[in-house]
Amino acid sequence: MRRVILFNKPFDVLCQFTDRDSGRATLADWVDVPGIYPAGRLDRDSEGLVVLTDDGPLIARLTQPRHHAPKVYLAQVEGIPDAQALAALTRGGVLLKDGPTLPAPARRVDEPDWLWPRDPPIRFRAAIPTAWIEITLREGRNRQVRRMTAAVGLPTLRLIRARVANWALDGLAPGEWRDAP
Repeated sequence: MRRVILFNKPFDVLCQFTDRDSGRATLADWVDVPGIYPAGRLDRDSEGLVVLTDDGPLIARLTQPRHHAPKVYLAQVEGIPDAQALAALTRGGVLLKDGPTLPAPARRVDEPDWLWPRDPPIRFRAAIPTAWIEITLREGRNRQVRRMTAAVGLPTLRLIRARVANWALDGLAPGEWRDAP
């Protein structure tokens, strides 16, 4: 029987189960379930939903770009997104060093009321405003959201994955996990 676990990865945790002798936190510090693997990764400095499973075909469907599994992110960015920046993200073709991106619907949103404080907090600059963007990717390049927002003049300060396919964080606190329905 397949097992699917939803985990809210905290900031500064590696999205892998081992890290030979570095002393850095890994998934093994939070989830003690044998035989499961992450379906995709989140960078150490990103937070949010990681799907863990023992189902190889499910991992492939969630991670291989040809399947276009949607992943929804909330990005706190430096600056205020204007219509031009959001349109550039949404229509696709943001040019990164590894080529143009697929369309990634993006919209400005309010800071989520369920958001937990980050430790350590993001840098604060009194003279530079911040805003939140919700962006949906259907491909998964290395640090893609951060590179895309930077390319349109909005560097990402904090990044939280809120949804993968039909699964969402839905009340999971950082470090908490549950079996998927």
